[in-house]
Amino acid sequence: MPENLRSGREGELAAKNYLISKGLKFLTSNFNSGRGEIDLVFREEDCLVFVEVKTRDSGNLTRPSKAVDFRKRRALSRAAFDYMRLLKNPRVRFRFDIVEVITKDRAVQEIHHIPNAFNLSRARGNWRR
Repeated sequence: MPENLRSGREGELAAKNYLISKGLKFLTSNFNSGRGEIDLVFREEDCLVFVEVKTRDSGNLTRPSKAVDFRKRRALSRAAFDYMRLLKNPRVRFRFDIVEVITKDRAVQEIHHIPNAFNLSRARGNWRR
């Protein structure tokens, strides 16, 4: 497995364990709808939490969350709608979180959870459902 994929999977596992330790209930990982992928899905009380995990080496000068640009937010929003559709569109709250995982020498050095990191994103007013 290429180093970046291995690092990403390890980061997702670290983020999953961290959020579980904070009391969130794990539902699924790597949900792919064809229009986007959601790394982790949790429930916190009556709220669905869609989580994007970004793993970077400590030598990187920019925060991992900066990689979640408009295009990525739009893909995550579309995938979240697809996930909700599979659940028959329940009337529940939901949010998008980012978890930054910083590593050094393949070991996790820092985990930073950003709840409600961004709002639902639209592409020119059209969801293309």
